[in-house]
Amino acid sequence: MVQDNGRPRSRRLPRAVRERQILDAAVEVFAAHGFHAASMDEISEVAGISKPMLYAYLGTKDELFVACIRREAERLIEAIGTAVEAGLPPADQLWRGLLVFFEYVQANQAGWAVLYRRANVQGEPFVAELSEWRERATNLIAVLLARATEDSAQPMQAEQTEPFAAALVGAGEALVEWWFDKPEHTADGMAMRLMNMVWMGFSDLVEGRSWTPNS
Repeated sequence: MVQDNGRPRSRRLPRAVRERQILDAAVEVFAAHGFHAASMDEISEVAGISKPMLYAYLGTKDELFVACIRREAERLIEAIGTAVEAGLPPADQLWRGLLVFFEYVQANQAGWAVLYRRANVQGEPFVAELSEWRERATNLIAVLLARATEDSAQPMQAEQTEPFAAALVGAGEALVEWWFDKPEHTADGMAMRLMNMVWMGFSDLVEGRSWTPNS
């Protein structure tokens, strides 16, 4: 069915489907242009809905950008959490988490651009949303690292592993940015690099060995 002006009429869809459609379009436009240059007109056009409907579903441009950040963070955390099976050895759990992280970013580059690149430069309240994603990712990895020491002579609690987890999250973000400039590398190759850097050192801590300066 078409409207009198010849443009396709927007079909009635369940709210969840319509919101996903809007968020997909918004992520694409925000990733391409950044927050300030992106227009609600273009987002509504890409989504195939009217601008009044866009505002009715997800609010202002600021609210829509926050919704995009939250969705991309939720998807990434869920992907990592689903891949990490509790019954696996600790090294395998961490490896799977890292591999899924890089695979997800490779398959969802626009989502990563919104979650990390765009949110990181816009200030509040968007940086706060990015900080929340980092905290959730850090907590998840801290739990994995704590599991790795459960059978060691000196088991570590999650709060003790948080500094290592925070460093791992930061290293992952930095490697992704490096990777985007060198796309010839594979997701599993990137995960292997980070796994070796982290686990070869952390495994010594699992065995109770640590480095101290001679002085």
